[in-house]
Amino acid sequence: MDEASITQGFTGQGLDIDRLDTPCHVLDRATLRRNLAILRSVSERTGCRILMALKAFAMYHAFPDIARALSGAAVSSLNEARLANEFFEGETHVFAPAYAPADVTRLLPIVDHMVFNSFEQWRRFRPQIDASGQGIHCGIRINPRHSEVATPMYDPCAPRSRLGVTPERFERRSLDGLTGLHFHTLCELGADALERTVDAVSSLFGDCYDRLQWINFGGGHHITRDDYDMERLCRVIRDFRRQTGLTVYLEPGEAVVLNAGILVASVLDVVDNEGPIAILDTSAAAHMPDVLEMPYRPSIVGAGLPGEYPYTCRLGGLTCLAGDVIGDYSFPRPLVVGQKIVFLDMAHYSMVKSTLFNGVAAPSLALFDRSNGDYSVVRAFGYEDYRNRMG
Repeated sequence: MDEASITQGFTGQGLDIDRLDTPCHVLDRATLRRNLAILRSVSERTGCRILMALKAFAMYHAFPDIARALSGAAVSSLNEARLANEFFEGETHVFAPAYAPADVTRLLPIVDHMVFNSFEQWRRFRPQIDASGQGIHCGIRINPRHSEVATPMYDPCAPRSRLGVTPERFERRSLDGLTGLHFHTLCELGADALERTVDAVSSLFGDCYDRLQWINFGGGHHITRDDYDMERLCRVIRDFRRQTGLTVYLEPGEAVVLNAGILVASVLDVVDNEGPIAILDTSAAAHMPDVLEMPYRPSIVGAGLPGEYPYTCRLGGLTCLAGDVIGDYSFPRPLVVGQKIVFLDMAHYSMVKSTLFNGVAAPSLALFDRSNGDYSVVRAFGYEDYRNRMG
């Protein structure tokens, strides 16, 4: 979706950006439903089951829409599992790099699938799982050593990755009691990357398929992106299911809410140090850490690269961290105090990674439906949220 289409989605049906209290995350439910319709069509065309990855998006006010469209949730911790159990009636799959004994005890009644990162953990907890009588489907996460992700920090198959059992460590004699495999090698990638990964996985682990019931292709599939090759995705899944007979799961997170959310901030001040620097009421460090970690440059409505428009300005965050800088952008005219800045595609990861560092309040959360103009703030954060983190 281009910038004009996304912006029109928020401003064309009664959302007055200039009147919003900031900082504020706004989720457009109409775009969310569009994404869900695309994902549901993949399930219907291929017979695969699609799960929502809560690590990317956990705004539970939108979960009813998601739960109706998808087969369940993919979680990575006890708290995520509890949230999924509260709002999703479908399947709940859990994977964690390692499980604490107390967490396993609490997970068993509320998950359907449990994926282990090592055979050692599987052996440690199998007696407890068998004794629970919950009928949980257990699997092993594998690492095919097939990298598709350019940024090492986001590559599950990078050298010395802690995620997944590598081919030389895979214990074929220890598959008794296990019903599936899980791999995750992608991040914001297309069906071509998935096809290469599936081929790599099958070449290394395909001899085990006839002993299993299901396989999870993980997340990182950018399925709802406009240029995504849907036909290729469906062919890969259908061919795999026909050849193996296994149930196929996908667990996208970002694709569920791609282009469905904005973060609106305000200019608090403009200072000068070898060029203008606008201080916003948001923060890269506290509210959008991927800007610093990945690094990632968020798109801004009406802004461009430095020099693209007449006025170039650095955007800085509100914390005292010296490096709390969002980036350098150009605008048609100088920024002024009180002006709104609209960051695009900020529903995924930014919300769940937001912190209260420096006591800076988290952005409020709002729902908007451009199909009818409905707007409501569902959560605002204040002093008590900051204070209660520590006691």
